[in-house]
Amino acid sequence: MEYVKDPKMIEVKSFEIIQGIIDDIRPGYKFKDEIEEKIIKRCIHTSADFEYLDILKISDTAVENIINALKNGCTIYTDTNMALSGINKMKLNSLGCEYKCLVAEERTRDLAKEKEITRSMAAVEIAMSDEGRKIFVFGNAPTALYKTIEMVEAGGSADAIVGAPVGFVGASDSKYQLEQTSIPHIAVQGRKGGSNIAAAIMNAILYAM
Repeated sequence: MEYVKDPKMIEVKSFEIIQGIIDDIRPGYKFKDEIEEKIIKRCIHTSADFEYLDILKISDTAVENIINALKNGCTIYTDTNMALSGINKMKLNSLGCEYKCLVAEERTRDLAKEKEITRSMAAVEIAMSDEGRKIFVFGNAPTALYKTIEMVEAGGSADAIVGAPVGFVGASDSKYQLEQTSIPHIAVQGRKGGSNIAAAIMNAILYAM
C-alpha cells in the first residue's frame, strides 16, 4: 500500500486539504488576520469540524496578552491532564513557562470537599493564590470557567482565558458568560470544544511565535 509516512508532510497536506475544503464550502471566506487563521485551521485540523470557522471567537487583546504572558514566563493552568498533555512542552520550556493541572492533587480534593464545590473550581481557587502571570486553558469543566470569571471580576489575576468546555450542562452558558466579560479570551461558542481543542488553540499560538 502506498501512503504518506512523513509526519511533516502529513500535516502540510492536511492544511492544504483544509484550505481547499474552505474554498469549496465557503467561497470568499476571509479570516480577520493571520493568527486567527492559524488558530481556526488548527482547531479544524484537530477535529475535522469546519463549524470552527463560525464558532471560535477571539477577543481583541487575547492573542497579544497570551503571547506577552508566554514571553514573560507565565504559568498555564488546565482543567484536565488531557489538555495539559496536548500542549507543546518543548515550546513552553524554551519560553521558561510553567504548566499545571491541579485537579487531581490532594489539596484540591480536600478543598473541594471542605467547600462542597467541584475539584475544578477548587483548582482555580488554588491557582489564583499562586504568584505570577497566569493563562487558564479549559476544555472540559464549565464550573472552572465560571469560577475563574468570578474570581477575576473580584480582583483575581488572569492574563487570558481559553474557554472551550465541551458538553451539555453549563458548557454553552459558561462560554457565553465569558464573551460578555472584558477578560481577554478565546472562546468556542455552543456545546463544542474539548481538551484537544483547548490544546490546539494554545499550540497554534505557540507555533506562530
